[in-house]
Amino acid sequence: MNNKLKSPVNIPVEKIRPFEGHPYKVLDNEEMNTLIESIQEQGILSPVLLRPIENTDEYEVISGHRRLHATVKAGMKEVPAFIYAVTRDEAAIMLVDSNLHRQHILPSEKAFAYKLKLEALNHQGKNFGQLGQKYSRDLMAESVNESSRQIHRYIRLTYLIPDLLDMMDEEKIAFSVGVELSFLDEQMQYDLLRVIEEQDCTPSYSQAWHMHKDFNSGTLTVEGIENMLMTEKPNQKLMCKVPVEKLQKIAPKVRDKDYEEFVLKACEHYYKFLQRQRNKDRDAR
Repeated sequence: MNNKLKSPVNIPVEKIRPFEGHPYKVLDNEEMNTLIESIQEQGILSPVLLRPIENTDEYEVISGHRRLHATVKAGMKEVPAFIYAVTRDEAAIMLVDSNLHRQHILPSEKAFAYKLKLEALNHQGKNFGQLGQKYSRDLMAESVNESSRQIHRYIRLTYLIPDLLDMMDEEKIAFSVGVELSFLDEQMQYDLLRVIEEQDCTPSYSQAWHMHKDFNSGTLTVEGIENMLMTEKPNQKLMCKVPVEKLQKIAPKVRDKDYEEFVLKACEHYYKFLQRQRNKDRDAR
C-alpha cells in the first residue's frame, strides 16, 4: 500500500458508497447539523479517504462517512478525497484506526470496530493457522492500546440484540452487564428485554452474572429473570443524568471531572436565588 498522500481530487458523491458493515453510526443530530452548516459556509476542510471498488468506477469510504453524509445534506455534488488503492482488509484496518481517536465513541461502535479489524487481521494471516490468529490478537491489542481480554469483552457486545445494545450506548446498562448478557441466546435476550420494560428496571452486574451462569447450566427461565429483577438494587435508585454536550455549552471551560461539583454548586446558587425571591415576595405582601 502506498501511504504517500497526493493532492485530493473531487469525486461525485453519487459514485461513493459507504464501507459495507462499517461500525460507526451516522446520525442526523445536532452535531450533524453543525457539520452541515460548517460545510455550507467553509466547504470540506478535511478530505475523505476512499478506495476504488474493484471492477467499477465507484469508490468505498475508508474514513469520512459523517462528512460525506453532511456533504449530501448540504446539497453539494462533489467531495474532495484522497484515493488509496488498497484491499478491503487493508481498508477495514484503516477505517477502524482512523476513527478510534474520536472523543466520543459509543460502546457498540467500538465493539463492531474491534470485530471488523480483528476479522481483517485474521484474514490477512489465514495461511498461518492458530499462530496467525494469535499474532492478529496481539497485534491488535498493541495498536488500539487495549488488552486482549478487553478486546474480547468488547467483541462479545456484538452478540447483544439491538435493543440491549442501544441501552448500553445510552448508559442504561453498564458495560460489564452487557458483556454477561451477551452470552444469553437471542430469544432469552428478548425475554429479558420484555421484563426490563415491564418492570422498568435493569439488571445489576451480579444479576447478569447469575443469568449467564444459569443459562449455561440450562436452568435460566423467564420466571427466574422476573424474580431476579424484582429484587431492589442500587441502580433502581433515582438518578439524575445530564448530557455532557449540554453542560459543555453552558460551561465550556469546566473539566469533565469537575462537572458534578459544577452542577451541585449551580443548584445551590439557584436554590438560594429562589429563597431570596420568596423572601422578597413575602416582604412585599
